[in-house]
Amino acid sequence: MNGMWYALDVDVELRAREAVGYALMEAGAAGTTDNTDGTRITGYFDGVPDRERVRKELLEALRIYELPSSSVREMNVREVEQRDWLEEWKKGWQPVEVGRFIIAPPWSAIDDTHDRCVIRVEPGMAFGTGTHETTRLCLAAMQEYFEGGSFLDVGTGTGILAIAAAACAPGVHVEACDTDADAIEIARQNAVANGVSDRIKFWVGSIGEDTGSADFICANLTAEVIAKLLPTLVGLCCGRLVLSGILETQTEMILSRLAELAITDAEVVQDGEWVAIIV
Repeated sequence: MNGMWYALDVDVELRAREAVGYALMEAGAAGTTDNTDGTRITGYFDGVPDRERVRKELLEALRIYELPSSSVREMNVREVEQRDWLEEWKKGWQPVEVGRFIIAPPWSAIDDTHDRCVIRVEPGMAFGTGTHETTRLCLAAMQEYFEGGSFLDVGTGTGILAIAAAACAPGVHVEACDTDADAIEIARQNAVANGVSDRIKFWVGSIGEDTGSADFICANLTAEVIAKLLPTLVGLCCGRLVLSGILETQTEMILSRLAELAITDAEVVQDGEWVAIIV
């Protein structure tokens, strides 16, 4: 696994940090890291990066995130030892604490006490700085409002929210779905690693009329997918519905869709440029 790799350093405005990380992965990077203040994102490639492909993916990511092209300032390529960047990536993945929930990599030395819920997740090669804002927003809502009962995680990804619900609320009935079969497999592995696989029903697909209702639903998706699923989500929810994965600029669109469903008292919470709406 040793040998020379190529690091592509991209200097960015802070608000473009996530978009650039996403673009580098789309352009073929094996992994990314960022510096402490988030103004330089580095993608690691096993060959010389294709600058045209990188530029194309950067422009597309900035368009999706509604950011100007000036958000990316400079790009430079350098050679690097693979073991060096793997250690750098691993070192940067610090535990993330949201209320009593702590999301930590397996190698972190953290004690699980009665008032803290530690969820161990083997991180992928994407951002090394911790759990995404959209996940943190959902965990914060769970910390405040989830008191047990049934829990549905729509768009479960790596399974963090479902695992948090199963691990921290004994006796809870948890279901989790994702349209990506690979994501469900990873989520299952994470559930096994956290000793809660027997408490979560994972399935590949989305929600529909035959999906069972739940007391607490987290839908950590994108604004477009949420808007499409909103009538179904509202119909399935018997208690709290947490909508996450929404950029600040998309908030009004979702609130207007909720108003069409006669819901006008939703709570809006924010973390960086990301928003969660709690119904």
